Amino acid sequence: MLQLARTVIDMSTMTQTLAPVRSFPASRPRLVSGRFAAALLSSFGALTSFYLLLSVTPMYAVSAGAGSAGAGLVTGSLMLTTVLAEFASPRLLGRFGYRAVFAVGALLLGGPAPALLLPHSMVTIIAVSIARGIGFGLSTVVIGALVAASVPAERRGEGIGLAGVVACVPAIVALPSGVWLAQNAGYAVVVAITAISALAPLAATPWLANPAAHQAEAGQAGQAETAPVGLLGSLRSGGMLRPGLVFAATTVSAGVVASFLPLAAGVSAGVATLGLFAQAVTATASRWWAGRRGDRHGHAGLLIPGLLTAAAGMASLIWVSAPVAVIAGMCLFGIGFGIAQNATFALMIDRAPGSGYGTASALWNLAYDAGYGTGPIVFGVGVAHTGYPAAFALTGLLILAALLPAVRDRRQQGAAGSK
Repeated sequence: MLQLARTVIDMSTMTQTLAPVRSFPASRPRLVSGRFAAALLSSFGALTSFYLLLSVTPMYAVSAGAGSAGAGLVTGSLMLTTVLAEFASPRLLGRFGYRAVFAVGALLLGGPAPALLLPHSMVTIIAVSIARGIGFGLSTVVIGALVAASVPAERRGEGIGLAGVVACVPAIVALPSGVWLAQNAGYAVVVAITAISALAPLAATPWLANPAAHQAEAGQAGQAETAPVGLLGSLRSGGMLRPGLVFAATTVSAGVVASFLPLAAGVSAGVATLGLFAQAVTATASRWWAGRRGDRHGHAGLLIPGLLTAAAGMASLIWVSAPVAVIAGMCLFGIGFGIAQNATFALMIDRAPGSGYGTASALWNLAYDAGYGTGPIVFGVGVAHTGYPAAFALTGLLILAALLPAVRDRRQQGAAGSK
């Protein structure tokens, strides 16, 4: 395993050596501005609101007598409407603008939450979940575009990485805190914090700029005036589709380990918990590192090393009954996943005009949510026939299959750079 890791690192170094090196001025532009801080605070508030109720709402449905089917319906309606909102967001952004869509997203995410305090009703719980799913889908797309627009182009990867670090805090803290608060302080406390977290970022709305207008202020008016490209148009563009396919392959695998590592035969609860925690920490750290590295040497050169590292991590789960293999595998997978997260989003943003940042953000978020949701479904059907070691190995092969668009993207990038 150590030899495999060394090989991946060597390939990463070789790939980056071949990549065209960017030149930077002696004084790098400032990373954190008022606009960037406003986008980060908005992200933190929206994600805190989302994660606080993610596990609490199914618990609430069960307490209302819904059973496990009702609990699944609550989460399913939340995620389905999230994806639908992400599909619709580019058109809404083009028609109403970023500030208006952001405000609607925040209101839908936080406003309906107090309705959960009404007498128990599955209709009310599902209606709240649907509204919050729409709000969350709109919020994540808008915030992703605003983060990309609020940092200097020379440090965009680093800025995206820093935003990823901020986004991981609610996932690590708010998700378990919501359950603990519901059990020890009551649902009313969780609902109140959920609503405040979602609605408080509305105060930052005046500092949230339209990405195209921000590009014009930065002296990139020609690109800013380019007509926005719709979601279907982006899917027809290889420069956008290839990073999306690479990222989707890794998110499928991330959904698999999050759902099935605790259930895998031979994995104790303690090892599964430690493995998932190691994956979250390494993904966060590598996401930031990949942003800084990509700003200096190009983001396209990170796709292949990221995929190979993630595939090596999944391959380690062949020895799923060995705790060392599980922990080491989750560390490797986390590193590869973090690299893919940053590199794919940075590439999509780099290849979009300012007016198309919302579309790029929507496409990236769709790859995340669709992959994260479909991976466990397919894996759950297949593992019954293959067993866990073979199923994890097949998941690793899926990651390797994404090398095809990654290699093609690297060649296209090199061809464009030589002209």
